[in-house]
Amino acid sequence: MITEELIIGQTKKWITEVVIGCNFCPFAAREIKKDTVHFQVEISGLRTIILERFLEECKRLIENKNIETSFLILPNGYEEFDRYLEILKMGERLLSRNKYTGIFQLASFHPLYCFAGVSADDAANYTNRSAYPMLQILREESIERALLHYADPEKIPERNVEYARLKGIDYMKLLRDACF
Repeated sequence: MITEELIIGQTKKWITEVVIGCNFCPFAAREIKKDTVHFQVEISGLRTIILERFLEECKRLIENKNIETSFLILPNGYEEFDRYLEILKMGERLLSRNKYTGIFQLASFHPLYCFAGVSADDAANYTNRSAYPMLQILREESIERALLHYADPEKIPERNVEYARLKGIDYMKLLRDACF
């Protein structure tokens, strides 16, 4: 039986083994070590409930300065990438409507993530292919602060794509699948 605890454990393993292990996000290790990452699983696949949870996570970040980022994990109902992209767009609209623009930023991760204009079997997609569909809410102020201490931050996505392609799709898939 898949429990919320198991889902969170698998997500943490993905962050540790893939995101940190491949250095896709050079800032993730610090926050994981400091235990400033919140994980929230929403079992419901209903859009209205997910969007409510999304706003609750934004409020959690406003009320808890010791939480740096929050992952809203969606294990049900968003297995199709196009459907997931719809909820991502709605989340971005909610940020704007609730005057969170400039305060929070969304990062998106999905097991079938595929960059626009890139083949589905391109290893580069594994830079954003996660254990479960999820929305990551980041504090924009923290991103800006972290980027000040990182040389050439605009090259991070390019470096990630290069790394994933160098390792190849079989390696990247095995690495991600080992999280289960």
